[in-house]
Parts: sequence; structure tokens; C-alpha cells
Amino acid sequence: MPKVKQVNHVAIVVEDMDKALSFWRDALGIELHGLRDVPAEKSQVAFLPLPGSEVELVQPTTEDSGIAKYLAKRGPGMHHLCLEVDDIAGMLSHLKSKGVRLINDEPRTTADGKKYAFIHPESTSGVLVELYQIS
Repeated sequence: MPKVKQVNHVAIVVEDMDKALSFWRDALGIELHGLRDVPAEKSQVAFLPLPGSEVELVQPTTEDSGIAKYLAKRGPGMHHLCLEVDDIAGMLSHLKSKGVRLINDEPRTTADGKKYAFIHPESTSGVLVELYQIS
């Protein structure tokens, strides 16, 4: 059976990246590892690593993105929890067999080769969950 390995990251939707970084980076002292535009998701992401995981700050770059719609509806705050798994295809198949509602039936692939998919909050007690397979 596929297994969850660890929490990979927690994503937080922000309205203003500079303001968010003034807290996470400047006040808490978490080093900014990188700031990247993610055209596929119409967002900009700041990566703030911690031992074994990271905080990702996500700001929409367009008014019509999913992140922008989320921000307009719910405001800034936690967006999703990402769990790293050893076999994402196997995990998605297992979840489907258990009647779990998925947003992505098949894994998508990031520019750097990570595979990912989202689980609908309806099946997770209200939390958007992302699955990642690193290798």
C-alpha cells in the first residue's frame, strides 16, 4: 500500500507578498529560499524552508486564477497542507477505492519533475490536501 512519508509544506495564500515576508522572513527569521513565478497556477510562491518541511506563501498573479478566487472568497490564510507520498499514482488509486473525492484523478507534473495532485476538502474534513511525489 502507498504510504505518506512526511508533511512536505503548508501553503498560505497572501494578498501582499512583501507584507507576508515581513512577518515570516523578517520577524520570525525563516530564510527565504526562493521566490518563483508559477505560470501554470497563475501565482508567485515564496519558499521558506524549515527542518523537514517548508512554508510556502502563495500570491495570485492574475484576477482569474484559482488562488485569486480563493482569496476573494475566503481571504488570506492557510490554503493547503501538502503530504509527501512514496507512490502518488498508487495513493490516488487507493483513495478512489475508498470513495475519496479527488480534484485531480491523475498526477500533474511541476516544471522540476515533482508529481502532485489535490484531494477535495469535502473528503478531508474541510482541508485542501495536496499529495507530492518527489522522486
